[in-house]
Amino acid sequence: MTNRLKKFLALTAAQRRTVIAAMLLLPFTAMVLQMFGFRRARIILIWICDLRSVRGGATLSLTPRKSPPPPNVPVAVCNPDRLHSMDGETDFYGQAQETARLVSIAAYRGSYSGNCLKRSMTLWFLLRRQGIEGELRIGTRKADGKFEAHAWVEYRGKVLNDTVDVGERFAAFKRNFG
Repeated sequence: MTNRLKKFLALTAAQRRTVIAAMLLLPFTAMVLQMFGFRRARIILIWICDLRSVRGGATLSLTPRKSPPPPNVPVAVCNPDRLHSMDGETDFYGQAQETARLVSIAAYRGSYSGNCLKRSMTLWFLLRRQGIEGELRIGTRKADGKFEAHAWVEYRGKVLNDTVDVGERFAAFKRNFG
């Protein structure tokens, strides 16, 4: 048995599911971004997450929900109205860090690694499905005369999938894209 397989099998069943989900989501996210662009790709990922929460033949639109669902519609954890908000009392930082670690494993050990935006959107989506409100951040800088952009995910202001000084190296847009 190879070392990689031994390490994979040493993960819990839930961790293995997350790694496999990330391995599948990375190329899917890349394809959706390529076909539809960032704004629509984000809406599609939100729609997919919300799709799991709809029961009984309700219809979905491709725009994010502004109001809570009707009381007779059962909702799953990934519903945006049930996300653990930044003001919530429970801290899911450890779980968010673990999910970021598993996405990193999927990116670097899987067949498709993707760039920072694809990895960050995958992490943001998986956190959302767990009911954790991550913030998808995008920043820019000009280094050596070249314009550079970078994406990362934060939870309650703490960076999950990059170094802690990423906010100092890149000027983040004020808007939270997550």
